[in-house]
Amino acid sequence: MKAIVYSSHGDSSVLSLADREIPEPGPGEVRVRIAVSGVNPTDWKSRAATARLDLFPEIVPNQDGAGVVDAVGTGVTELSPGDRVWLFLTQHGRAGGTAQEYAVLPAGQAVRLPDDVDFATGASLGVPAMTAHRALTVHEDGPARLSPGALDGRTVFVAGGAGAVGRAAVQLARWAGATVIATVSSPEKAALAQAAGAHTVIDYKTEDVAARVAEVAPGGVDQIVEVAIAANAALDAQIAANAASVAYYADDGGGSFTMPTRPSFAKNLRIQGLLLYTVSPRAWAAAAQDVTAALADGILRAGADAGLPLTWFPLEDTAAAHDAVQGGTVGKVLIRVADL
Repeated sequence: MKAIVYSSHGDSSVLSLADREIPEPGPGEVRVRIAVSGVNPTDWKSRAATARLDLFPEIVPNQDGAGVVDAVGTGVTELSPGDRVWLFLTQHGRAGGTAQEYAVLPAGQAVRLPDDVDFATGASLGVPAMTAHRALTVHEDGPARLSPGALDGRTVFVAGGAGAVGRAAVQLARWAGATVIATVSSPEKAALAQAAGAHTVIDYKTEDVAARVAEVAPGGVDQIVEVAIAANAALDAQIAANAASVAYYADDGGGSFTMPTRPSFAKNLRIQGLLLYTVSPRAWAAAAQDVTAALADGILRAGADAGLPLTWFPLEDTAAAHDAVQGGTVGKVLIRVADL
């Protein structure tokens, strides 16, 4: 089979196309023929500096993808050959990602795709959608699961509403009944956040965010999904309602942050860091189920009309796909592995 591999850290030039044996699934595992591989910022960052080459002499990149179950290992009963699936965290504890024609992974990390959902949408889920789900379910008095009505009466503020995680948070929060406010950095990104379903979109480069939020939510926002806590901590404390949660999932804008003491403790704020790779398998399972339910309701579909423009590359150009994500390409970067 064709696979993209690397055996040393560095820029995208360390990636190469290779021929490898098709792997066999072990107990509790499935083998999936990959149709589409999704690229996330963590993929190029791992390749550049943090991948576990001390554990694995060779790594296939990319965590997310979609395809068709090709074979199952012993003990697997929930999936069968021929099932269409979306995949998440395929590299968790292993070396094989989705930038290859066949991938083997635990059966619990392959989730059935609704019949009317295409592989591009499936490969766009994984890290972004599940991170967004986690960010929306850490409020002390909020729901642990998302479904229509779960966030009724709440106002959710999404920083970076045109990003992959931000767009998923906008759509999931709207699906669950919240009033959604999103920030963006340009008119083009504003259009994407509006397409995703945000009720109010604020261009933080040209508008007073706190003033606009006060107009929409005079009592403050209940939940904040934050991409740049180092830059926005003071704003978050200002716009938060009493007992609000601030869930941050990235270090955009700096490696540390400070927050004003009085508003953060006076409002009983919960400041919740989250990294999908290290949350519990129970949270993974909940997110996978709820994301799939949203898909069945027509939520989280890929495409510019849904706020997620797609940029495609062939498998042999995976290096260019990594560079596109590193360079800040708006929307989702996908790799076409096979036509299934």
